[in-house]
Amino acid sequence: MKYGLIGEHLGHSFSKEIHEKIADYVYEICEIAPDKLEEFIKKADFNGINVTIPYKEKVIPYLYFVSDNARKIGAVNTVKNEDGKLYGYNTDYMGMKALILRNQIDLKGKKALILGGGGTSKTGRAVLSDLGVREIVRVGLAHESPDALYEDVARLHSDAEFILNTTPVGMYPKNEGKIIDIKDFPCLEGVIDVVYNPLRTNLVLDAKKRGLKSEGGLYMLVSQAVYACEIFTSTKIPTEVCDRIFNQIVKQKENIVLIGMPSSGKSTVGMYLSQLTDRELVDTDEEIVKKIGMEISEYFALYGEEKFREIESEVVKEISAKNGLIIATGGGAILREDNVRYLKQNGRLYFLNRALEMLTPTSDRPTASDYEALRKRYNERYGIYTSVADVIVPANGTVPQVAEIIKGEFFI
Repeated sequence: MKYGLIGEHLGHSFSKEIHEKIADYVYEICEIAPDKLEEFIKKADFNGINVTIPYKEKVIPYLYFVSDNARKIGAVNTVKNEDGKLYGYNTDYMGMKALILRNQIDLKGKKALILGGGGTSKTGRAVLSDLGVREIVRVGLAHESPDALYEDVARLHSDAEFILNTTPVGMYPKNEGKIIDIKDFPCLEGVIDVVYNPLRTNLVLDAKKRGLKSEGGLYMLVSQAVYACEIFTSTKIPTEVCDRIFNQIVKQKENIVLIGMPSSGKSTVGMYLSQLTDRELVDTDEEIVKKIGMEISEYFALYGEEKFREIESEVVKEISAKNGLIIATGGGAILREDNVRYLKQNGRLYFLNRALEMLTPTSDRPTASDYEALRKRYNERYGIYTSVADVIVPANGTVPQVAEIIKGEFFI
């Protein structure tokens, strides 16, 4: 390996795609067991590596040189091999600072919580201090010697104005995780989560629902990668490269999610969009049929709607964790808040707003088998569709017209 990333569990990583967009080198993902770290570092058979959980602190004793910034922070995420001598740096600092500034979060004189006790939390402390935070409270587990324990933080520090999550809680494949509940912090103005897969963790989604400035860690990942690449190659990379690659990765990873009434065209528009964008289409109803081994109407008749919704939630959760898909959902998928949350973690939700008089009841749709049932569902669900959608798409036109509207908005 000449260039790459080392860590213990790296199935979530986007680093290879990012680095290979920045520079002309092959970048490898290398999982290393804790008992193999010393051997790997001492062998030094690489030109440059990035270091992630749980080795940002553990690599330091093996380095010939550690930058002042990295030494002050106590964590290294970038190592360059120069004639057999290993030089350590912390580009997470620049990446995290860029992420916070991008969200226009003013931290001067504010009280902030840092969740976690690893190397990234140390980076966070340095960044927040340099941005003028008045008080920093590090929240963690007892063995991490934190300023506050998770179970006590809401009671002791409910006046916190900013939260920075540096833990892997909520990271793929355990997307459902959430380390604290932000409803306990009424003074919050902003939330940053360094987790970037999924694109939006539950913590970020909670913050956005409250209208707070909030973002996941993808921009930080891209930004620190650009700085790391500068160190690896001893070249200066134009500042606009970071924004360009970030936008490319977001569009590459984000799902296009189609929601709406039965017969509003989700499946047919999805198929046309799939051809337009060369993206895989996944229809949740089709996946449910595969899972249950029978038609949905038959399953409804045998087991009822509640059991069906449970199966639907399982399917939605599994599909939503993937990236770069077109997802056509069942008409009732948005009835469960958890489903909406799963879909929004990696997806942009498009409501196909087709007029009631243009919808068609069919006998194979258990909740919309006749016009009266369809009208009732429409009245019950319309407000939910509009409230959860990221984009409301006029869908009275032809399939190509609707698909082109979505494509144009998504790839703008």
